Amino acid sequence: MINGQSEPVKVLVTGGAGFIGSHLTEELLDMGYRVCVVDDLSTGSLDNLKQVSSNPGLEVRCFSVNDRDLLLKACKGVRYIFHQAAIPSVPRSISDPLSTNHANVNGTLSVLVAARDAGVKKVVYASSSSVYGDTPTLPKVEEMVPNPLSPYAVSKMAGEHYCAAFTASYGLATTSLRYFNVYGPRQAADSAYAAVIPKFISLIKKGKPPQIFGDGCQSRDFTFIKDVVRANILAAQSPETGAYNIGSGMRISLSELCSQMLKMMDRTDITPVYASPRPGDVLHSLAEISLAKIAFGYNPLYSLEQGLKATIEDYE
Repeated sequence: MINGQSEPVKVLVTGGAGFIGSHLTEELLDMGYRVCVVDDLSTGSLDNLKQVSSNPGLEVRCFSVNDRDLLLKACKGVRYIFHQAAIPSVPRSISDPLSTNHANVNGTLSVLVAARDAGVKKVVYASSSSVYGDTPTLPKVEEMVPNPLSPYAVSKMAGEHYCAAFTASYGLATTSLRYFNVYGPRQAADSAYAAVIPKFISLIKKGKPPQIFGDGCQSRDFTFIKDVVRANILAAQSPETGAYNIGSGMRISLSELCSQMLKMMDRTDITPVYASPRPGDVLHSLAEISLAKIAFGYNPLYSLEQGLKATIEDYE
């Protein structure tokens, strides 16, 4: 029972077999929702859902969100859509912008059309802090003019505009969440496009030096996965629409991050190596999160130390 409803509320999670989507699916099931996962498994894995695979409230459908007929059928009776499906990589978007556009822009449009036609109450869209680009002003506030520097960032910005357009044109409630460097258990470490924290953990575990692109002074606002999951659910249950930053409100340089992780993993004998900066990477990111706090009560509960500890323990 949810909010006094006798029947379980049905929700849909696109990309639900991915890193963020699988954590979101777990929490929604724990809360009593019926969850339909749609994932083409191009970047996700059913292994991410093995802990909830026997839950009777879970349904998994393996197809692309760009298959509009199948997507419309999956949306039948759905109250909320959590749209996580994407190719989530700046470097990959630079090497293959067409695939990124198809998955991220066309895919988002497909989801919005299906949501409109199925009478879905709200779509919560996974956007990215990359839409801000490399503007020097910190922290990043939602009123800033976007300045995307990579095809990935452009695709996320286009998705935000489509969400806003569907709210204005069709009355479909949408909320775009601009994630700041999400990390946590189950995040892939073995890909060429892996995020920095799982990549650091993987290399340190092997006794190899972590690689930092640039001089290490660049800083990031890292957000623990459980805070991101909570933000999604709060946004879905709220009547508020628009774009909101989802971060920790704190930042750390990559050199400091590496040093902290080496200490936590008892490998201070290892020294990081530095390489040339990568195209599309921003120098600094830091979220101003007061708008999300006011709109739907978002407040990060995990410190970086707590999140890193949980993540390292999971990989070990």
